Order: sequence, then C-alpha cells, then structure tokens
Amino acid sequence: MAATLTAPTARAARPAPRWFAPLATLTRRRFALTARTPRELFVPLLTPILFALVIAPALAKTVGSFRPGIDYMTFVALATAGLLIPLSTMFSGIGVIVDRESGARRDLLAAPVPRPLLVLGNLAVAFAITALQIVVLIAAAALRGAEFHVTTTGALWFAGGAAFLAVGMYGVAETLANRVPSVEEYIAAVPAIAIVPWFFAGSLFPVSSLPAGLAWIARFLPLTHALALMRYGLLDTNGTGLRDIWGMHDPTVMALLSLAVVAAFAALMVTVSIRVFTRAAVR
Repeated sequence: MAATLTAPTARAARPAPRWFAPLATLTRRRFALTARTPRELFVPLLTPILFALVIAPALAKTVGSFRPGIDYMTFVALATAGLLIPLSTMFSGIGVIVDRESGARRDLLAAPVPRPLLVLGNLAVAFAITALQIVVLIAAAALRGAEFHVTTTGALWFAGGAAFLAVGMYGVAETLANRVPSVEEYIAAVPAIAIVPWFFAGSLFPVSSLPAGLAWIARFLPLTHALALMRYGLLDTNGTGLRDIWGMHDPTVMALLSLAVVAAFAALMVTVSIRVFTRAAVR
C-alpha cells in the first residue's frame, strides 16, 4: 500500500475585523479636514506654551520654595498639559458642527457604516493631534528648564492620565457638538467646560490650599485626578498630589484609584457621546 503524504498548508491569515476598514477611512477623512495646515495643529498650543515658557518661570521666581522635592516651575508646566488637553479636544468638536451643517455628514449617515464608528473616527484624530501637542509642550518645557523625573513606570502613569482625560474630554466635545444648534453657541460654552475647572483642579496650587467646600468639589473633577497622575509620573514621585485627594499612604494604590476615576470618566463620556450622536442622526 502506498502512503500518501500531504504537505502542511500554511495557516490562513485572520481577516481584519469588519469595522477596521471603515474606521480607517473615516479617520483619514477627519485627518484631511482637521490637520490640513500646521496652523491648525499649533494654534491650540500657543496658550499652554505661554504658560510653560513664560508664566511658569515667573511664578516660580515669585513663589520661591513650594514643597520639598517639587520644583514649582515643573509643577505649573505639567499643569499646562491639563489646560491643553481640554482645549484641544473641545476645539475638535467644532469640526463636528461644521460637518453637520455644511459637510458630508448626511452622506456618511447614508453609507452602510455603523454610526458609532463616525464618533470613534473623530475621536482617533482628536486623540492623535492632542498627543502630538502634549509631546511638543513637554519638550518645550524641558528646554526651558523644567525638571522632569522620567522613568518607564512614571511615563506610563503620565500617559494613562493624559490619554483617559483626552478621550473623556472628546466625549464631552462630541456630546455638546450634537446638542447645540450653532458654532457660536458651542464656542461660548468652551471656556466654562475647558478652562474654568482648570483653576480648581490643583493646577497652580495644591487642592488642599482651597477652602474646604471647593476642595471637596475639586476632588470630584476628573481633571484633578489626571493632573495628580501626570505629576506623580514625571515629578511628584511621593504622590503628594494624590495624597491631597485620597489621604492614603501608598502612592501606587492612590494612583490606581485616580486612574480608575479618569478611565470611568472616559468610558462614560464616549458612551454618552455615541448615544447622543445616534439620536441626533435620526432627526
């Protein structure tokens, strides 16, 4: 009897998920609309860079000694990341309104594409642009003299806090953009959402320096937790800012709790933004 040997066949490559191709297309489209010129990338950086390069060193000279082991200039320089992220992501929402009023939104809604992918495509672009701006901001602050203590673990804490804050704030931007009727009304709401919380989130001074009532309100702001995480990652290795929030002794536990708060904020706002967009699309 003759034995028949069959050559082993190569394992077939797994096909890409069905949502990947349309998501990539929607992301490229939003990139083409949002980042057509360098001006659109770097104009949102002007105010935070002004804080990091001019105001932070001036405040450091005025304040002098701040907290043992914490350089006040670096403290404020990291706070500018907490200002840049909400500003950048909220301004991304303007493109949603323009797309709704005079863009291709109707055509996209008629295409056989799951509607959540329209939100996620916009989110991917806003996240990428914000990440680039954060890198430029940190590099500029370092060149100006900010003293960052960079380790692999610390960089991960910083990235986690910044990333979840950016995702959550874009969820806020998408939700607001699908609720307000005009660009003018949207722009009028941006300072209250993106700038006002920054002054109460421990940006220029510790949360513990606030009056008791405001300090408790600040502890419920996602920005407060994100700033404490970013400082814990690149500056405050003892977790002083986290201790102002949680009052515990283990900085790792407090960092995990704050990361959970910012992650829950991001998940909640993305879910809300998708639901609001889906309802607005059928009107």
